[in-house]
Amino acid sequence: MQVEKKWYALYTKPRWEKKIDAALVRKGIESWCPLQKVERQWSDRKKVIEDPLFKSYVFVHIDDTERAKVLMTDGVLNFVYYLGKPAVIKHEEVDLIKKYLAEKDASISILSQEGYKEEMRIKVNHGVFMGNEGTVIRGGRKKVYVKLESLGQVMVVEFPAEFLSPI
Repeated sequence: MQVEKKWYALYTKPRWEKKIDAALVRKGIESWCPLQKVERQWSDRKKVIEDPLFKSYVFVHIDDTERAKVLMTDGVLNFVYYLGKPAVIKHEEVDLIKKYLAEKDASISILSQEGYKEEMRIKVNHGVFMGNEGTVIRGGRKKVYVKLESLGQVMVVEFPAEFLSPI
């Protein structure tokens, strides 16, 4: 009998995302810590580093039998829960983020969904997110907030205004 693997989000200790990703891979568990290149300023130079896209989150693609092994990994605090169960992340959402991060000059910033009111619904007409719908929140001339509802996060992606149309 084939056991179905699903994507889950793990909540981690702060700044442990890369270490946990590496530890899970060493254990033979499929894990993914989405990284984006960010330019940082030091006192004497600028440097481009790979920074985790979701602070304190790592994604794992596992079946139910592997959950205990994941939780026993140093630095993992718990699974992200939604409605009393570990939140299952849709394969499409993971694939969409992976596709976007593979684009040249991809830039995403993450905001908590809390405290924002939904306003205008839009549809993306161009690029990797083409065909997806989003909600414009606060000054949405250039930005679309695409909700990853299973995570309780909002992904902010900058688009030229001509890529968007109201629904």
